[in-house]
Amino acid sequence: MHPKALLDACAELVRLTLQFEHPADSVVSRFFREHRQLGPRERATLAETAYNVLRHKLRFEYLARSGSGAKERRMAILGFHAPRDFLYGAITEPEKTWLEGCDRVKPEEFLERHRHNLPEWMVEPLKAQLGSEFWPLVDSLGQSATLDLRVNALHDKRADVQKELKAAGIATQPTSYSPWGLRIESKPALTKLDAFVRGAIEVQDEGSQLLALLLDAHRGEMVVDFCAGAGGKTLAIGASMRNTGRLYAFDVSGHRLDALKPRLARSKLSNVHPAAIAHERDDRIKRLAGKIDRVLVDAPCSGLGTLRRNPDLKWRQTPKALEELALKQLAILQSAARLLKPGGRLVYATCSLLMQENEAIAQAFTQANPEFEVLSASAELERLKVPQAATLCSGDQAEFLRLWPHRHGTDGFFAALWVKK
Repeated sequence: MHPKALLDACAELVRLTLQFEHPADSVVSRFFREHRQLGPRERATLAETAYNVLRHKLRFEYLARSGSGAKERRMAILGFHAPRDFLYGAITEPEKTWLEGCDRVKPEEFLERHRHNLPEWMVEPLKAQLGSEFWPLVDSLGQSATLDLRVNALHDKRADVQKELKAAGIATQPTSYSPWGLRIESKPALTKLDAFVRGAIEVQDEGSQLLALLLDAHRGEMVVDFCAGAGGKTLAIGASMRNTGRLYAFDVSGHRLDALKPRLARSKLSNVHPAAIAHERDDRIKRLAGKIDRVLVDAPCSGLGTLRRNPDLKWRQTPKALEELALKQLAILQSAARLLKPGGRLVYATCSLLMQENEAIAQAFTQANPEFEVLSASAELERLKVPQAATLCSGDQAEFLRLWPHRHGTDGFFAALWVKK
């Protein structure tokens, strides 16, 4: 595609994503379906340009004021994901002069809001938590995330799969904390690889893998993944159970559970039982009350820990929506807890950065449920032989798992653990 045509397409995609009517990944996918003539490189440029604009929206809007022409074109030029000489083949001489002027603005000359590119309601809570680490977090959120894979330990070994991927021209590194993970710095096509087709690998962030590890499900147990979604953690849990026992994958969205079916078939797991439920008080839940050994509640949340992958979330969430989420999170956790038998383990998790969805929910549950005893996430990770376990945790007694993109190279995750007395 000619540079000018590609830039025009980028500008149109930027315009569509900035409407915030739908999640950015859905907008990008639909754009590609409607423009099937686009090749892999063109799609990569389009997607990364749109995501660059979403990551740096406030700064780009500020710089775009001094240019001319359509705003979405100026934003696309600023975020264009291609070599500069390629971009120069697409823009006019006045646009080159404007862009070079933008390049000369030093980072310290921007206002703080143009540097952090976050909505103001997020800034103070994060500063209060992180102090001097706020700006390293900002820097990490401005970058694209790496691609993590989980090796299906039911049938394959990580070292063997790593060699297999290397032979296919894909370089990986073992993840730092998860015993199942491999990290890829690039974003190769995976779906036609034999390792993918036969279920030896699944795309799953290392932090998400650690949530499944913390549940520590054993052979022959009765286990529930309460908010299973597309089942990434479900599959990891099923493999750790060695395909024995019974693993229920519950979710209120049948559509999300449908996405689990092909993944489940590849995994060769037969102990997983997906089921759509109407709500957290569904009759299916009542029938299992007091019978379950382990429950994972990966609660619906703001998703702000995934901003490297989903930068539009920070512009689509609101403080009011977070308040509503917090009420739902506590209600779901309370209902899920009823499933457990004495001695059973409960894990509450989110992919949020905010204490409002994390520590506040965990502490409220602990205060309201004296029959549940808090477990130390740090101690559990050490017992599970996770390297540098203490560095992954927070709280007065390191009782919470707390993963940060800038510290750990994962998405932002939180987890709290209890055992029923």
